[in-house]
Amino acid sequence: MANSSGPHDPAEGQGGAVPGTRDDFWRIKESLRALLDDPHVPPGIRENLRADYDTLRAMLDKLEQEQVHIAVFGRVSVGKSSLLNALIGAPRFTVSALHGETARPAMQSWETVASQGVYFIDTPGINEVDGKAREQMAVEVAGRSDLVLFVVDGDMTASELDALERIWMQSRPMLLVLNKADQYTREEQQQLLERLGERARGRVAPEDIVATSAHPGERIYLVADEAGQEIEQRRRPPPDVAALKARLIRILETEGKMLAAVNAGLFAGELSDQVARRVTQAKQEVAARVIRNYCIGKGVAVAVNPVPVTDLAAAAALDITLVVHLGRVYGLPVTRGEAGRLIAQISAQLALLMGAVWGMNLLSSALKTVSVGASVAITAVGQGAAGYYATYVVGQCAEHYFLQGKSWGAKGPKTAVRDILSGIDRRSILQQAREDIRARLRTQPGRSSWFSRRSRSEDK
Repeated sequence: MANSSGPHDPAEGQGGAVPGTRDDFWRIKESLRALLDDPHVPPGIRENLRADYDTLRAMLDKLEQEQVHIAVFGRVSVGKSSLLNALIGAPRFTVSALHGETARPAMQSWETVASQGVYFIDTPGINEVDGKAREQMAVEVAGRSDLVLFVVDGDMTASELDALERIWMQSRPMLLVLNKADQYTREEQQQLLERLGERARGRVAPEDIVATSAHPGERIYLVADEAGQEIEQRRRPPPDVAALKARLIRILETEGKMLAAVNAGLFAGELSDQVARRVTQAKQEVAARVIRNYCIGKGVAVAVNPVPVTDLAAAAALDITLVVHLGRVYGLPVTRGEAGRLIAQISAQLALLMGAVWGMNLLSSALKTVSVGASVAITAVGQGAAGYYATYVVGQCAEHYFLQGKSWGAKGPKTAVRDILSGIDRRSILQQAREDIRARLRTQPGRSSWFSRRSRSEDK
């Protein structure tokens, strides 16, 4: 099926079919099994994605049974159910004059090619009044099917174009079916097919746009009665789905099993990406707690250390330990020497970007020499907050480095650090720092009374 498999490199798939060797089929099935049985996926993430894992397992079962699922999709009353009944040759799907008769997806096998395990799926109509849930259901079913019959009964509306685009974005192969073609003259049919080709250009190949008359309107025929007299008789012509049926059989013969395999492979790729995002999110949540704990530790240490400047050495050691800890969180361990070099690199960029502001970490300690650890210019909590903020910035930069796989990315450390700084609300971080430090000091025996005395002396 040319140009009908969704977004892709323009150099790929021009005029070609879905690739389909036995090795391709086997490799896709093995990749599904590997994803289902991956022992590295945390149980909590697997549980959160249970519905997706169940869908993947069902897809693998479908591949094992060599089934192909074909979904019919379109607006209410374009004749979806009638079309499937005409293809099957029996009234298997409910047909009604009432809008929204198909409330849930329904499935029937196509016995014409039953040996291939082909199943048709009827979906609820889109754009039904108060039918948003049904519309979403239809989109999801179409997105999990191996092939979609997108049915219209005239030129496409804006909502139909939007729906076609949504299905195409899911990389789903489609046939565009102009049903109720008997309502138009031959010339009108040809004009409509050309118009549909223009509308769906790049989404549906020209050979995959076909006309059908699943439930033709009654016509008047002249027939001879028993006496040989011509009389008028009204009757309904048989369905005309020959072109669609021939195209479907051709696709199934050439691409059938690989349609299902590629669909399952695409879904597996989406699930794998979801798992990776969830794992990264879980690591980021752990990293955020780790960074905050080290920030509080740094802030408290700077606030209560009575010896001038010596807290800088302890602060540096604490930042190194933070980087080592973050490396373990992201599964990218580093030595203390590597952590120290990374901090030096971060600090150099921060000094270039922040200048004297970054010197606050040093200033908060140096000012203690003014009155032997009791700075007049900056309170103990203020000193601690500066240390807290410094560690927070180092932690954010180090986390970015690990998220990029121990790399600063293509733009280098200067741009990375600058972008991180631009995303930090310094005022709110310092406020949070003061609150965290005060809360921690109040809970520590001995230091709480010291903190109270220090606060009273600073208030005077």
